[in-house]
Amino acid sequence: MLSYLSNFEGKFGPLRLLRYITVRMMLATVTAALIGFVLGPWLIRRFRALKLGQSYADGRTGAFAGQHDKKNTPPMGGLIIFIAVFVSAVLWAEPNVWVFVSLFVYAVLTYAGWRDDYLKVVRQNHHGISSWEKIAWQSLAALVALGVLLWHPASAGKIRELWVPFYKDAVILSMPWWLLLGLIYLWIVGFSNAINLTDGLDGLAGGCTITVALVFGLMAYAAGNIKVAEYLLISYVPGTGELAVICGALIGGTLAFLWFNAHPAEVFMGDTGSLALGGLIGVMAFMIHQPLTLVIVGGVFVLEALSVIIQVGCFKYTRHRSGVGRRVFLMAPLHHHFQKLGWPETKVVLRFWIVSLLCALAGLGTLKLR
Repeated sequence: MLSYLSNFEGKFGPLRLLRYITVRMMLATVTAALIGFVLGPWLIRRFRALKLGQSYADGRTGAFAGQHDKKNTPPMGGLIIFIAVFVSAVLWAEPNVWVFVSLFVYAVLTYAGWRDDYLKVVRQNHHGISSWEKIAWQSLAALVALGVLLWHPASAGKIRELWVPFYKDAVILSMPWWLLLGLIYLWIVGFSNAINLTDGLDGLAGGCTITVALVFGLMAYAAGNIKVAEYLLISYVPGTGELAVICGALIGGTLAFLWFNAHPAEVFMGDTGSLALGGLIGVMAFMIHQPLTLVIVGGVFVLEALSVIIQVGCFKYTRHRSGVGRRVFLMAPLHHHFQKLGWPETKVVLRFWIVSLLCALAGLGTLKLR
């Protein structure tokens, strides 16, 4: 919205800087961080006043629930990130179909996650929303996102292309709608659940999200700049450069949240944050034609999800074959496996951050390996 002030550069020369996506990306980062730092303490006080502390007698913390005194720490901290990102993005990103779809998916999944947290902490329903309701919200986000992208003339043609890492041309120039729906649904739902599974230790999901957002901010800028896209031999998608502004806002908002979520956490992200962040990152990766690159960049999230799939699959298979279920990991998701090995929580988080950074660098490297 504020980007339109560049039209008044004749009256105040520095306003011309708002024409540049890089400038607005930095401004979005700073704006979101400031909003988060100001909003965070107020929201945390409100959560505590309303006694919105979660009882952590659930599978995500399990045997570690009593070690860190997390019982009365309020969830719903994802609201800090959401408000900071949404306001900052509206202020600094030029509105287009890519921005609208991103913020729509983010808002829908934030509501779904908030409803899940609300049922857990206010209604004392430890199961939250049903799996079918969660799937319904995720399906709504995916269906509306795809419908808008196929309807809008600026995106209808480009969204059908399928690009993969290490290739300099589109693998499929025009995907049929059913394949497109399956892929966008898989990425929104898959990474929504993957970040949700990763959100089990103080600062873990937030820190890994920052590295992923930074890489995809750079990739969105490259995809929206014809000269850079041609030089890197990647897909040029006009208008997606504005997604770099959203990524900047995401970095700033998550940094502010991380300030309050650092061990020992004052607030948890909750499903309010984790479900929505995964959906937002998933749909942005899809729109800039880097969906498979997200598997590399978001390697920590992928490993966390795979650890749960392997653990559950192995247990059910061995129980069916021999009557005794066997496990691959000491505990899933993967971060709890290392806690069972005796690693302190802070060491697990820091080492996962390092792995996330390495995955991010590997993902960036794919831009030149074509």
